[in-house]
Amino acid sequence: MSLQLHENRSLKPFNTFGVDVTARLFAEAHSDAEAREALALAEQRGLPLLVIGGGSNLLLTADVEALVLRMASSGLRILSDDGDRVLVEAEAGEAWHPFVLWSLAQGLAGLENLSLIPGTVGAAPMQNIGAYGVEIKDVFAGLTALDRQDGTLRDFSLEECGFAYRDSLFKQQPGRWLILRVRFALSRSAGLHLDYGPVRQRLQFEGIKTPAAVDVSRAICAIRSEKLPDPAQLGNAGSFFKNPLVPVVLAERIRAAHPDLVSYPAGEGQVKLAAGWLIERAGWKGFRDGDAGVHRLQALVLVNYGAASGAQLLALAQRIQADIEVRFGVRLEIEPNVL
Repeated sequence: MSLQLHENRSLKPFNTFGVDVTARLFAEAHSDAEAREALALAEQRGLPLLVIGGGSNLLLTADVEALVLRMASSGLRILSDDGDRVLVEAEAGEAWHPFVLWSLAQGLAGLENLSLIPGTVGAAPMQNIGAYGVEIKDVFAGLTALDRQDGTLRDFSLEECGFAYRDSLFKQQPGRWLILRVRFALSRSAGLHLDYGPVRQRLQFEGIKTPAAVDVSRAICAIRSEKLPDPAQLGNAGSFFKNPLVPVVLAERIRAAHPDLVSYPAGEGQVKLAAGWLIERAGWKGFRDGDAGVHRLQALVLVNYGAASGAQLLALAQRIQADIEVRFGVRLEIEPNVL
């Protein structure tokens, strides 16, 4: 057996909230073979298999009676290059932001707006990560996953992934698919996405009139660093709530009372509201209860000041949800996976 198995392993180093819970069994998979081995071993031991990446979209509220498998496979490669369109592939265990930097170093555009997002490549399609007007689906070219039901490999196209706002087939079918590698269609001449005001403002502030993809990446890294806490310094999982989609009539009712409501058209009679605005307007920004709190600069981010348990963080989130629903008639949905 090549898989290194650990019993009663603390998961504190493997989740960005820094919550200290214990996994019954823990292993890291560096290859397809080790992923298959873990699948077989979990079945043999009669335990569920919980697959994690960087632990950046995870809230652990209790000890985990499972075999926790951290995807640690590595490898970045160019599959095809016609001079403009370039197909690249990354193994699931690759850290997301270094992968983005690698693509930029190859002179490729497409991922720059997704700079500095924590986590791994394999976890990125799960919730169709997105930022500053770009989502995974916009540059996605396919992935290979292991079917945990029968052990076969399957390649997924864009259409088969069922991507939606912070959602996908893989999130809808938890425990079914283990993503092994992901492919992206990038470009040497693609147009840049500069629609979000803060990005343009940052580039103008830096005196960049004709930005390249790498300039956009640097600007977004600067913006995110100013707004969001570094998980290595302060435990968090980034945005904790999804921006809610609500009927236009509800959005207008809220706007009547709050003219500065931050919202975006979402089509089909819906509007996307800024969850951070709702939480801040309700007075939760900077709130702290013990070591569980809301970040002082970004109301959308829940933080662990040191010793908060997952249960305490979840309880705070539920208090915020209840308050926002009473105040605005909007039910916020938690973005991280809660276990």
